[in-house]
Amino acid sequence: MSIARGAVLALAGIRLVNGTTGLVAPQALARRLGADPDDPALLYALRLFGVRTVVIAVDLLRGDRIALRAAVPIHASDTVAAVLLARRLPARQGAAVVGISALNTGLALLARRG
Repeated sequence: MSIARGAVLALAGIRLVNGTTGLVAPQALARRLGADPDDPALLYALRLFGVRTVVIAVDLLRGDRIALRAAVPIHASDTVAAVLLARRLPARQGAAVVGISALNTGLALLARRG
């Protein structure tokens, strides 16, 4: 298996786990972020995040070239958003959000090499 293919599979796997969690268990994701798990606006946003994330993961697994090309700007913008969010979260949760987003950006860059 090539490095690029491994990166695609890892990126899709991370997206499937995080997206599914956001979609079916947004309260759990909110708690992991140190946020109010009863905030209806947050739960709505996490479900939107979940749907978007699962769709992108499925497209990556299908080998969709558009999804692969779009992955870098999507993940780079997610990383910027994570950095902005991290300033408002407890340090541990903030570091986790930024770390996951930065990892996804790195995987997207590796995936495009293939």
